[in-house]
Amino acid sequence: MSTAVKTYDAKMDSKKRITLRNALYEYYHVEEFDDGRIVLEPRELVPPFQISEKSLAMMDQAMENLKQGRVSKAVDLSAFEE
Repeated sequence: MSTAVKTYDAKMDSKKRITLRNALYEYYHVEEFDDGRIVLEPRELVPPFQISEKSLAMMDQAMENLKQGRVSKAVDLSAFEE
């Protein structure tokens, strides 16, 4: 079990919001439980469909290798079949 780094009481404002003091992240995943507990887990959001230049270059090289017939043997996945 983790040890609390800081503890404090918070009160909802008139718009039903709670402020996190000195929050380290901008986004959090929220889980609300039927016993009233609320768990926040930090999230780092990444823009969708953003691929680095290095990854794009690697994909281009892989396609060029495929066109030129420079490919590895097929991978046998039969061990994973049910």
